Amino acid sequence: MPDHSNFTLLIVDDNAANLYSLRSLISSHLHAAVIEADSGKQAIEIASERDDIDLIVLDIQMPEMDGFEAATLLKMRKKTRDIPIIFLTAAFKTEEFQQRGYDLGAADYLLKPIDDNQLINKLSTYFRLIEKERNLNRVLEQKVAERTEQLHLANQHLEKILNTMGEALLVLNREGVVTRTNPAALEMLGYNEDELIGMSIGDIFEEESDEQAKAFLGTWLEALIRTGALSAIEAAFITSTEKRIPILFSRTAINDNAGEVEEIICIAKNMSGYHKL
Repeated sequence: MPDHSNFTLLIVDDNAANLYSLRSLISSHLHAAVIEADSGKQAIEIASERDDIDLIVLDIQMPEMDGFEAATLLKMRKKTRDIPIIFLTAAFKTEEFQQRGYDLGAADYLLKPIDDNQLINKLSTYFRLIEKERNLNRVLEQKVAERTEQLHLANQHLEKILNTMGEALLVLNREGVVTRTNPAALEMLGYNEDELIGMSIGDIFEEESDEQAKAFLGTWLEALIRTGALSAIEAAFITSTEKRIPILFSRTAINDNAGEVEEIICIAKNMSGYHKL
């Protein structure tokens, strides 16, 4: 007997004798858990409450709520919409009748009276397909977990580099507002991180001439759009105590998918104690 003990099958029929026959047939050929429901309403309740329903065998012709109505409601619910449904019917009646079931998301049909071999073969096939999907999902989840861990380690490494580098780092948005920094910049400027994040670059930076300072961000953006980077700029940081610290400054543009400047990476080296030759 095939071992499908990790699968749960919900069988739905308003006729108790049919439920008994189905359960007996399935239990004698397949090692799988079987749950019964005697109405469409009960089937929806069971499927909504449990997390282990893998497959539903659903009779179409039932009073109050037929199989089509039950399937419609099951497919509307996020929790149950992906559970495969095999319809049981005494006859297809018309192609439209058959197509209605497939339109509702039916995986298959079985005709009454049930052919024992056909039922067992179909259930075994669907259990194998579900198992393959489970295995594939496990592999994908493992790969996602491994990739996530790799990214986490890479981010930790990058964070370590940024936090230990001797140069000041400022990340700006295209409006020139500081969005990220590092310990070297905080020490050089005399601010804590909460104070520095959100400040305008113009409040902590000046170039050699007033004219350059006034045209600061516009000039930057124009130049960065043209070249992508500006380096070895002599300028000064303005500390929290209004002290000027000479720096050698470089700026690099990070563009979005449309080619527009999204962020500006600024790196500054403290030039105090250095003298021009």
